[in-house]
Amino acid sequence: MTTLSVVIPAYNEEDGICEIMQRVLAVRESLRSVGVDNLELLVVDDGSSDRTAELVRSQPGATLVQHAKNSGYGAALKTGFAAASGEWIGFLDADGTYPPEYFPALIKAAEEQNADLVIGSRMAGAESQMPVMRRIGNIIFARLVNIISASSITDSASGMRIFKKSILSQLYPLPDGLNLTPVMSTRALHENLKMVEVPIPYSERIGRSKLSVVHDGMRFGQSIVWTALNYNPARPFGLIGMTSFAIAALIGLGLIWVRLQGVQTISPLGAFALFLALVLSVGGVMLIALGFSFNYFVALFHKTPVRQGLWGKPLFNIRWEQHFGWVGLVVFLLGIAVALGSLTATMMGATLIQLWLYYLSSAVFSLMGLQLMVAWVQMQTLEALRIREELAASDLLGKETKPSAPSTPALRQLHSEQLQPQP
Repeated sequence: MTTLSVVIPAYNEEDGICEIMQRVLAVRESLRSVGVDNLELLVVDDGSSDRTAELVRSQPGATLVQHAKNSGYGAALKTGFAAASGEWIGFLDADGTYPPEYFPALIKAAEEQNADLVIGSRMAGAESQMPVMRRIGNIIFARLVNIISASSITDSASGMRIFKKSILSQLYPLPDGLNLTPVMSTRALHENLKMVEVPIPYSERIGRSKLSVVHDGMRFGQSIVWTALNYNPARPFGLIGMTSFAIAALIGLGLIWVRLQGVQTISPLGAFALFLALVLSVGGVMLIALGFSFNYFVALFHKTPVRQGLWGKPLFNIRWEQHFGWVGLVVFLLGIAVALGSLTATMMGATLIQLWLYYLSSAVFSLMGLQLMVAWVQMQTLEALRIREELAASDLLGKETKPSAPSTPALRQLHSEQLQPQP
């Protein structure tokens, strides 16, 4: 028998709690048609000072769980998750904004698409009474999740969803505040859980909203970014770094074009553009290298294979960070060559006015090359530490175990040597 446990967090919701409980309990028959035999309704009273708890107690078919004091939306949900007995857990708000009549549709989508988590999307085309500012904010949050997770979802912050109870260990830890839903979405994507969306209508809430568009919006955005950094730092860092480097390249091309026109001096605006290009180019490469290095720290900490970095998966079947060493060496040598060429030109009579741009370019190339080489060495070291225990176990067990293949080329030879049969 399959059970769906529906959790409703409630804080001073006496105006709407009875209606939403009755609507949830009314979907029992519809749930049976999609294979759910039992419905468990859990209302978590988060320290309400009104009649919310009293009204829940008087509702047949509802179970009341209480917090002694207000602990937050996320904390209330997690209390409900812990108390739930169903194989599937669903939740929605107590204010009547989400339609519990769509729980059967969410269950059906989960079964048909073998999903671990199904989101009721308010942004996928169904009728919505969401205020304009909140709608814009939810679009931004969804785009942010898509960018840093290399995914495609429309409503990362929806407060109506169902999921298998068995995946909670992969979703935790979750925050205690209103930002639980976007963090859950971000974790699910990075944990490679199957997540799908079902369009749902959205109504205006009963009573006053507890959501602050600015304060909670900033918290949502920060939570999404910080959660992503726990999984694949190379993507957010790399995207910022690539953007910085692209801007620097455009400025550099502009300076070269001006120089080819015979202009030897530089204006105050040109000086600022040059300074900006230097900072953005070196900073961009530094951020890219830092992001990829952080991926190796994450893999070492979690003892998992290194994630696929900037694109979420190998682009053109290439792990780009594996080539940082030789690329960095080439760029560094290019910088040295430009510097030596400029020095030679100086000794042959060229003036500083003619050569200053070349000296600056050589410094930038040298610094970028050094950064890439240092990052490559760092990643080699971290990868060696990551697979050390596996290689040691392989030695102790007489080569019978096979450690996961290292992701850096310099370690592959060591890896293959460790696995060679001994005479």
